Amino acid sequence: MSNKQAWWKRLGAGLITGAADDDPSGIATYSQVGASYGYGMLWTVLLALPLMIGIQAICARIGRVTGGGLARSLRAEFPLPLVSGAIGLLCIANVINLSADIGAIGAAVKLLIGGPAPLYAITAAMLSVVLQIFVPLERYSPILKLLTFSLFAYVGTAFVIHVPWAQVLTQTVWPKISPSSKYAVAVVAVLGTTISPYLFFWQSSQEADEVRTHADREPLKKAPEQGAEAMSRINIDTITGMLFSEIVAFFIILTAAVVLHAHGKTDVQTSADAATALRPIAGKFAFWLFAAGIVGTGLLAIPVLAGSAAFALGETFHWRTGLEKRPASAKAFYGTIAFATIAGMFLSFTPMDPIKMLFWSAVINGVVAAPLMIVIMLLANRRSVMGKFCIPLWLKGLGWAATAAMAGAAGVMIVTSL
Repeated sequence: MSNKQAWWKRLGAGLITGAADDDPSGIATYSQVGASYGYGMLWTVLLALPLMIGIQAICARIGRVTGGGLARSLRAEFPLPLVSGAIGLLCIANVINLSADIGAIGAAVKLLIGGPAPLYAITAAMLSVVLQIFVPLERYSPILKLLTFSLFAYVGTAFVIHVPWAQVLTQTVWPKISPSSKYAVAVVAVLGTTISPYLFFWQSSQEADEVRTHADREPLKKAPEQGAEAMSRINIDTITGMLFSEIVAFFIILTAAVVLHAHGKTDVQTSADAATALRPIAGKFAFWLFAAGIVGTGLLAIPVLAGSAAFALGETFHWRTGLEKRPASAKAFYGTIAFATIAGMFLSFTPMDPIKMLFWSAVINGVVAAPLMIVIMLLANRRSVMGKFCIPLWLKGLGWAATAAMAGAAGVMIVTSL
């Protein structure tokens, strides 16, 4: 096996998690802040990257060390009402996000080829459900990994438009920060989009799933001799995935700033709006790349959103969980995946304002994230949970910094909402 093949094989849960973070809802948020504030919001990507790496690496370690997902460890260490309440809010937020992402796929395909957007949305939702239920994880995971390449569309978009790179670099490292409440809310939106609770559960559960599906792996609490290789792989996988995620986020904000903000187009509401606005200004090729990226990343995000809800519920209530399980042996788990996806699909057809739905999804995630991250940090430092693999000092620093950032973001969101 060549070095490139070995490197690609070591990537999995972290890469997919990072890529799924740039879902159509995230694309809408990044497009909005780029259109509204130009290059003045690019610095938030640099801020979010190390925080995102820290908290996701910690969640991955919990899954690898214990052999169970994050929710299972939470259920074992904390009262059920507390855990089930947090999981309930997570599931509500995930269904709302699924609604926005499924609707965005339908709208993007319509922009590309015409025809009925609802039909495309239904097709995407049903395809995702079928793949998750009937295709084993070891065959489905490579499909998700390949879908991550769709995000290069946003990098490519920036290279078919004229970008004043010197100005971009200057404002990225030396931004003009506005003291307004709207600017503060935009920063909160970027952090909330980047550091989302569903990603915590997904990556942790995927690490646990891979322990079950690889005959040569055991939970590190049982096989500590595997620790050095496992931690190295998790670090490489997580850093690669989160770096990939934030590079894409940077280029989405950049494209919106160059094309939309510079031409006074600041009323972008959805990812499809951003793609439509690109066409008359940046040309058909930039429009096509941007719209195609929405479809690809939407197809990647749907299983992550639905799967994280199913893992969280299943581990909390002791269901059989795992994408490697046969449907008949994990009915509640797969039923949750199907229900969440279909509920999101139907919600996307209602007359509810998608922007308001995303706002409430952000509110719920903001309320859940900081307390959940505090609990995650406590778990990761408990020898009863992690044995000899309690997180090192550098991860403690990043994890608590991310927690403080999200607590501050939640505070700003509450104050500005009031």
